[in-house]
Amino acid sequence: MPAVSVIVPHFEDLVNLGLCLDALDTQSFRDFEVVVADNASPSGKAAVETVIAGRATLVIASERGAGAARNAGVAAARGAILACTDADCVPAPDWLAAGVAALTQADLIGGAMRVSFADEAAPTPVEAFERVFAFDNRAYVEDKGFSVTANLFTRRDVFDAVGGFRAHVSEDADWCLRARDAGYRIAYAADAVVAHPARRTWEQLTRKWERLVRESAALHTARGRGAAGWRLRTMLLPLSAVAHLPKVLGSSKLPRIGDRIAAAGVLFRLRLWRFAKARRLA
Repeated sequence: MPAVSVIVPHFEDLVNLGLCLDALDTQSFRDFEVVVADNASPSGKAAVETVIAGRATLVIASERGAGAARNAGVAAARGAILACTDADCVPAPDWLAAGVAALTQADLIGGAMRVSFADEAAPTPVEAFERVFAFDNRAYVEDKGFSVTANLFTRRDVFDAVGGFRAHVSEDADWCLRARDAGYRIAYAADAVVAHPARRTWEQLTRKWERLVRESAALHTARGRGAAGWRLRTMLLPLSAVAHLPKVLGSSKLPRIGDRIAAAGVLFRLRLWRFAKARRLA
């Protein structure tokens, strides 16, 4: 039996899936298997198998959604440790080694996320915004008690005790908070690094936030919080852009001032967009 099972949900992203598997091929930790859980991609099973090229076990998850796909992947996994990432992610060569080592100190481990640009010399305003704000997994783990599922380690016995990922909510936050409520501990591993490409366009960014706002509202309800709290949170969204402006303009992640100003513009535009979307959900 492998020590670790890497769970990779996939839906119609063959190029990035190939890059993810290429990165997993270079891991310094070698006692692992990869399980690709495909959400019935339109290109078909044979196309996914061609990209996998014997490097992973393929399972088909008929229920739509990344959470359902992860559950199908876990069901087929044989390792005592589960390492979750996404098909569009590129784990660093020491990702598995660092995550497995950190798991001796806690029951759940969230690793570091690095936001990558298509062209480092010329990021779009949306890419610049994403580098400052997307995937701040240290803050998620240390301040909010959850890790993104693009970089999450846990033991199989913990997963079985907590239960699978649930649909139609923010699955990463929901699962980790359920684990915390059950008494399990989460910690951050700065040296377990996964790269994720930034969204490049406004359409890609709002498509992401359309899902996140909807799932956040569902999680708010699922954890027994009232409508008044959601309305207050919604009303504060425009003001939060002002509060976060210094974070953008002073960010060391964007060395050029022009990129910081462009990111600030996206910040205000997106918070107003989220305000309108959240009000409709309220």
